[in-house]
Amino acid sequence: MKKFVVSTNTSYDILIGKDIMKDAGKLIRKKLEPCRASIVTDMTVNSIYAQVLVTSLIEAGFQVSKIVFPSGEHSKNLTTYGNILEALADEGLTRTDVIIALGGGVVGDLSGFAAATYMRGIKYIQVPTTYIAAIDASVGGKTGINLLSGKNLAGAFWQPSMVICDYKTFDTLPSEKILDGAAEAIKHGVVSDERLIEKVLQGDYEYVIERCVSIKKSIVEADERDLGLRQLLNFGHTIGHGIEKLSSYSISHGHAVAKGMVAEARAAEAMDLTPKGVSKALSDILERAGFDLSIPFSPDDIYKFALLDKKISGDKISIVAPDSIGKCHLHKISVPELKKFIQLGLEP
Repeated sequence: MKKFVVSTNTSYDILIGKDIMKDAGKLIRKKLEPCRASIVTDMTVNSIYAQVLVTSLIEAGFQVSKIVFPSGEHSKNLTTYGNILEALADEGLTRTDVIIALGGGVVGDLSGFAAATYMRGIKYIQVPTTYIAAIDASVGGKTGINLLSGKNLAGAFWQPSMVICDYKTFDTLPSEKILDGAAEAIKHGVVSDERLIEKVLQGDYEYVIERCVSIKKSIVEADERDLGLRQLLNFGHTIGHGIEKLSSYSISHGHAVAKGMVAEARAAEAMDLTPKGVSKALSDILERAGFDLSIPFSPDDIYKFALLDKKISGDKISIVAPDSIGKCHLHKISVPELKKFIQLGLEP
């Protein structure tokens, strides 16, 4: 089992291993005294993994309850968030108790936001069960929900008390969910480490998780509140979030980010911010991984959603421009220029 320590305002351990969920109770007890633990999960994960976690927690002396909601991005909304808060109150959780997020990015984001706001903040633990949550969503303390106007428009920075990543759960993931994680892992490689990409394509989960966590840990420690350096990890997301929303989330996050990365690299090339050929090299990598990179929406429609991008500050937005596969930089453009940026990205 590999351990990373994230040294943010609240430091915490990330534990990575295969088939370690059955030991979660003992691992958590090393950090927390037995208390009430409310597992928040979705219907799919509940049917596969919840009992393993429940048993482990009970054996370690915790009093366990569960909150289960329908699977999918459509549940990441005000209604589900409110239902979770009401359930926590009904169960009588206090500020000495803990929420445990068991699932993918949607579960983690909802659970973390509930933890950040219930009684003005209680502890929570991430137990990611998807590739994308293991390497990205469970690390760094970004929590939130979607509003009708766009993705992740309400939320809070709230660091977990612990992350327990059991990548044996990947055995039950469908291929499309594996691709979601591969997209975010390739993004980490484009931003910080070209050598990582071949490991992603080979499906070396242990190496990829540990390297992605190491990259994100370093970036989060340097910029916990996403005010500068951490925005590099948003590569592909300005356009990708618009694609997700316009598809009513039928195009999942990782697939949308893959499309967004190529479009944003193409736009950066057209603006002479990125050397020629980088977008083609990136599209070749993503197509080799199995992605469809077509974008079935207009630049104008994507621009409308991009106007709600959280990276906008005043009349400026930071875009991510690759210098090569393995290194990127941030570049500020005006909001009116963003429309042209998106148009350039979607041109063939």
